[in-house]
Amino acid sequence: MLLAIDCGNTNTVFSIWDGRSFIATWRTATEWQRTADQYYVWLTTLMKYQDIEVEITEIIISSTVPRVVFNLRVFADRYFDTRPLVVGKDGCKLPVDVRVDEGTQVGPDRLVNTVAGHDIFGGDLIVVDFGTATTFDVVDTDGAYIGGVIAPGVNLSLEALHQAAAALPHVDISKPQAVIGTNTVACMQSGVFWGYIGLIKEICARIKAERGREMKVISTGGLAPLFQQSEALFDDFNDELTMHGLVVINSYNRSE
Repeated sequence: MLLAIDCGNTNTVFSIWDGRSFIATWRTATEWQRTADQYYVWLTTLMKYQDIEVEITEIIISSTVPRVVFNLRVFADRYFDTRPLVVGKDGCKLPVDVRVDEGTQVGPDRLVNTVAGHDIFGGDLIVVDFGTATTFDVVDTDGAYIGGVIAPGVNLSLEALHQAAAALPHVDISKPQAVIGTNTVACMQSGVFWGYIGLIKEICARIKAERGREMKVISTGGLAPLFQQSEALFDDFNDELTMHGLVVINSYNRSE
């Protein structure tokens, strides 16, 4: 069995792949101080609660938070007697090329999404991931990662408004009933919601114009369905895109 771990700036996702599908997925807050022992107790408690009894023999990790990787490596070695693959590190090969400026470090989550997007949808893609940051990743015809765009995440923007302006409250993102807000919360929600609708449409349009071709726009991340409500922004949505990419990369490396 494969344990795929995707560590983002906000949450860390653990998924168990049985060779055909993900049989379980759990999320926890990303905390670099968490030890290997704490990861093991947390994971095995959830597995026991859901009556999941499997032997984990392979582990792959993608992490945008470098400080957590050491403890996850220890977790894999100590409790599962396996050396994990870590995306972006030596020993973990990608089935696609990365064509960016020399010396540029590309986030492993973006590489994983590129691999998954190409595997599922083919080439000429724009992958929009709604995470702590909102990222746009451009996938070439042959599946290569050729760059993208990084914008502030939706919740990060709302939090920045709340922290920088004393009179503005903390609000949750939702589709407003009208563009013109008649109270502070509605005004903030309208600004963020319609602002991001405009951001997504404009960036995707400019990427397509720059590439001079039609491209599919694929979304992933929890807020993607919310933005799809009002506009046909995306050609498809895949909530398991990152985890699928980890499965593909693991399979590629294990078969080498």
